[in-house]
Amino acid sequence: MKSIAAVVTQIPGEVLNDTLNDLRRSPLIAAICKVVPAEDDAGGGDDRVTANQLWTSDTLAKVAQWHREQGSPDLLWILPGAPRLPEDGIARLARALHEGGGAIAYGDYTEILPDGESLSHPLVAYQTGSIRDDFDFGSVLLFSGAAMSEAEARMAKGLNHGAFYDLRLRASESGPVLHLPEPLYWRKAIDARATGESIFDYVDPARRDYQLEMERVATEHLKRLGACLPATERPLVDGGSTFPVEASVVIPVRDRARTIGDAIRSATAQKTDFSFNVIVVDNHSTDGTTESIADLALDDRKIVQLIPERRDLGIGGCWNHAIHSEICGRYAVQLDSDDLYHGHDVLARIVAKLNEGPYAALIGAYTTVDFDLQPLPPGLVDHREWTDANGHNNALRVHGLGAPRAYHVPTLRTVGFPNVSYGEDYSVMLALSRRYRIARIYDSLYWCRRWEGNTDADLPLDIANRYATYKDRLRSLEIVARQRGRA
Repeated sequence: MKSIAAVVTQIPGEVLNDTLNDLRRSPLIAAICKVVPAEDDAGGGDDRVTANQLWTSDTLAKVAQWHREQGSPDLLWILPGAPRLPEDGIARLARALHEGGGAIAYGDYTEILPDGESLSHPLVAYQTGSIRDDFDFGSVLLFSGAAMSEAEARMAKGLNHGAFYDLRLRASESGPVLHLPEPLYWRKAIDARATGESIFDYVDPARRDYQLEMERVATEHLKRLGACLPATERPLVDGGSTFPVEASVVIPVRDRARTIGDAIRSATAQKTDFSFNVIVVDNHSTDGTTESIADLALDDRKIVQLIPERRDLGIGGCWNHAIHSEICGRYAVQLDSDDLYHGHDVLARIVAKLNEGPYAALIGAYTTVDFDLQPLPPGLVDHREWTDANGHNNALRVHGLGAPRAYHVPTLRTVGFPNVSYGEDYSVMLALSRRYRIARIYDSLYWCRRWEGNTDADLPLDIANRYATYKDRLRSLEIVARQRGRA
């Protein structure tokens, strides 16, 4: 029975003949509408929407009108990627949508590489916290007719980039978003960049208008969920007045013999009018890192080497070890073992800004460089999407919040880090920003070195998916905490 309408989106230069023929052969597809760039509108037998830009409110309004004209059936969205659609894949998706009572359904696919090799491409399961605008659904999504119609009726107007983002968030409020962890179609590889390159897309200054619009869409979604919070002025935790030093630079490290010396010297070279130390949490290194730290500590009493008894610690666990130690200062300031402070006044500037508070934490800006400190794209990463009024809400949309980070230690101790080596900083900042003010410095304070030794330089897909799932889980927990009023 032909019970599904299909919308096929086309980007300039994309050839969709095979995709369209697959849809025409399907016994489930009743009607097809192509959303095509104006320059590629050469006519044809299917219905069409001509669009100067793909994801504008005007384009989506035309699609919604076409959908209503078809009787508002389930709607199959074909996103860029020119997927090939076997009949059983469409049928499986439709069955899962209805049997699961879903608002949206999507599934895994097989990726065809340029050399012809085929690889399984699993996607991550959607959660309440999967509100980032670049969530990867693949190229095929099926919306239930009811969820699509409800979302269409409430779509935001005047959007130039985020209309589909707005549509899928609204649809997700109508029912579950179902992920089928099985390959349903195949397509050619699209973005072959390493994860270490693509993770910076969301802070590209050229996409500033895009980011502001996506923030507005996400914020309205949080309001509808009851999870959008006003800015807070809560006082910090009183930690008393006695600390061994005013500030501690904290460097968790394992097996970074090539870079740890540079990082430590960058920290000890800071010029301040207050006392500070450098806490290096050596997580049982085996490559000579331990000996390098010990040698440097012999010549500078500011360097404190801590080796935890526990052997199960991630980066977050190492941070907990540092901030709960008796030698930790009033403020704890991040420095990764790969990286360097950008100048000798960084620590002084951070502490001065925190003292203007009350601030529970501070986020600076950094510059991406190669191992030899030569600039790399995107260059300055200043996270100007953060605002005092809405930064804590927009934090649920973005991948991260920047570096270097610094914390008021007595307040930080009440939250603590999860014992993981990815997303530990994001978890803490979500929890702190829900309760307290966060300071910002938008000048570059930090050289972020991108080299082959970075842990996120080129992640295998299974690890990238695990990390994405974890951050979505953090967002989900944060949204529930907000809904429950757990300030």
